[in-house]
Amino acid sequence: MDQIYVFATLGLALMLFATGKIRHDFTALIALFFLVVVGVVPPGEAFNGFGHPAVITVAAVLVIGKALEHSGLIDIAAKFILRIGRGPVIQILSLCVVVALASAFMNNVGALAIMMPIALYVARKSDLPPSYVLMPIASASLLGGLTTLIGTPPNIIISTFRSENIGSGFGMFDFTPVGASIALVGVLFVGLLGWRFLPKRQSRTEETDLFDIDDYITELRVPEDSKAAGMTLYDLLGETDVDVQILGLVRNNQRIHTFNILDKVRADDIIIFQCDTDALQTFIEKSGLTLVGGRQFRMDAEGSRNIILTEAVIMLGSPMVGETAASTQLRTRYGVNLLAVARRETKILKRLDRIVFKNGDVILLQGRAELIDETLANLGCLPLARRQLRLGFKKKVSLALGIFGLSIAAVVIGILPVQVAFAMAAVVLVLSGVLPVKEVYTSIDWPVIVLLGAMIPVGQAMETSGAAESIAQQILVWGEKIPIWGVIAVLLVITMLLSDIINNAATVLIMAPIGVSIGQTLELSLDPFLMTVAVGASCAFLTPIGHQSNTIVMGPGGYKFTDYWRMGLPLDIIVVTLGTPLILYFWPP
Repeated sequence: MDQIYVFATLGLALMLFATGKIRHDFTALIALFFLVVVGVVPPGEAFNGFGHPAVITVAAVLVIGKALEHSGLIDIAAKFILRIGRGPVIQILSLCVVVALASAFMNNVGALAIMMPIALYVARKSDLPPSYVLMPIASASLLGGLTTLIGTPPNIIISTFRSENIGSGFGMFDFTPVGASIALVGVLFVGLLGWRFLPKRQSRTEETDLFDIDDYITELRVPEDSKAAGMTLYDLLGETDVDVQILGLVRNNQRIHTFNILDKVRADDIIIFQCDTDALQTFIEKSGLTLVGGRQFRMDAEGSRNIILTEAVIMLGSPMVGETAASTQLRTRYGVNLLAVARRETKILKRLDRIVFKNGDVILLQGRAELIDETLANLGCLPLARRQLRLGFKKKVSLALGIFGLSIAAVVIGILPVQVAFAMAAVVLVLSGVLPVKEVYTSIDWPVIVLLGAMIPVGQAMETSGAAESIAQQILVWGEKIPIWGVIAVLLVITMLLSDIINNAATVLIMAPIGVSIGQTLELSLDPFLMTVAVGASCAFLTPIGHQSNTIVMGPGGYKFTDYWRMGLPLDIIVVTLGTPLILYFWPP
């Protein structure tokens, strides 16, 4: 009966993971609570997963990755890329190499986030469509994570599975022979050939070209004899009943950047609107306001020169996801104006306050230059516009690398377990000033932490109930007439396909017990099967939903769902063709 409950729970979880109707961390909690209610997971052990070494290690690695970002290490590499030639092959290949190397030692989403503005800038300078550049570096971030223990959460989780079943986990560089070989060939394919399979979209864009909104930002003056004088902005919009959005207000030559919709309009006020030309004409006729002139913004108003436009992509876990501009209170709480939203190739110009934001949406915000970076961080958004590179951090780079290197050495030598060594490194990086204290907790991807903590007991229930062994037996029945390399290939393909529709951490928690059961049934070493699951769980190239890196580039690159198959399918074939013999060679059964 326990097996039936486990299979039913996994089926429901997979459906929810794939549809995305409920966030993956809540889906994991639902699965855990169901198994607790039916008695498969003892109530006293329900939250043991949150103290699991894998959870502690993942959190510590995320903090370390953010510290490496603050040290300026990646910016030095970015400076090098900006100096290379203009050929698309060398530029795309160089970007992929840097992202892959960074992903080996920090969170792959973090590595991608750092390099994305650089990639877009390089694409603009070289007249390359962003679609040629963004998916390759997203794939490179996944490939780079294969190479070390801390490169990606699946590797950390697999190491703990090995420790629980064999007595010792995988070492820091045990993944390198297989992972680095796959990453090398994969990056070469992506940089030299793979990008040629991608669609050519949005060639040569400037910061605001993605939205094409220049014609829709207009200034209107309130005449002294206008009926609008003395009305609130809310009443003015209600009386005209025209689809326009107020972006700003200038009064007495002073720019009022954040204002209340219930504020009363005065004579000679200048209101900055966003609307299309038809709506503008109707609004002028009904309101009695007059056009100011040809300038788009009141640049002569004090404070206006510090107001800038910034493109950003909404990341998974952002407080904006599932909310609207009104419910998020972008203006009153964050001090920014929403000017436009783009979803994949769709341009959205109307009723912006009513748009429900989704992960991967690209937004155009207007805000104060000195606050925009902190605002985007608080909103969980990744800036896309060209940014000032933070160079000249050599002392911090050396300090960060020294602390990180000592923690790695402690793990390799065997002085400390990985979760303790990296947690200590994270604390030292904060105390030494490499990472600001206020960014310690914001650098941790809490939905992933909750996902891991909730799914670990579910994965353990698969083993204790015998569900994993049943699946393993079925795979062996299917593959009883094929050699061991065929079993490895089948396990790798199943894991990769599963990772394309659900979170990679959830994939490894589901597939690792199955890999262990296959190895135990065949009375072979567990290492090749665990390594197979680790590789497969990290290779989610076929869809935009399998990994955050794929989702992040979807909007800025203008990709459709089916575009990921163009480069992802041959990349999957390379991984299976190369990974199967490599796993068996370096980890013989």
